[in-house]
Amino acid sequence: MARVLKNKELVNTRLATNYGGWMYCDKCNENIGYLCYSTYDRLELKYKCNCGTIGSALLDFEDSKIGQNCNDELVIIKNRFCCPKDNEPLITILDKKVANYEMKITCKCCENIYKKAKFENI
Repeated sequence: MARVLKNKELVNTRLATNYGGWMYCDKCNENIGYLCYSTYDRLELKYKCNCGTIGSALLDFEDSKIGQNCNDELVIIKNRFCCPKDNEPLITILDKKVANYEMKITCKCCENIYKKAKFENI
């Protein structure tokens, strides 16, 4: 069953489908990552593409839970950031395509809010 979006705010970013799939920088059309459709509850992403464009995405659903902050690290399996509780993939960020990013993603299953960031070396 398709989920109903409550918030979808994309800045200089587009998705292959309504709330998941491949993510692209709107300015240079480079693929910056992949958002798994069914495993996340909320995404807050801010990034700087290698082309210099600043982009962001905020997505959540009518049935999204509040989530709880946690200090656990996301597990990396085959270049995907996965929930450490069940190893389900949440998102892929293509490090080679973005200079930096900050992300908060809530797992639909365990309702934990995971944080991840990369900052370019100056």
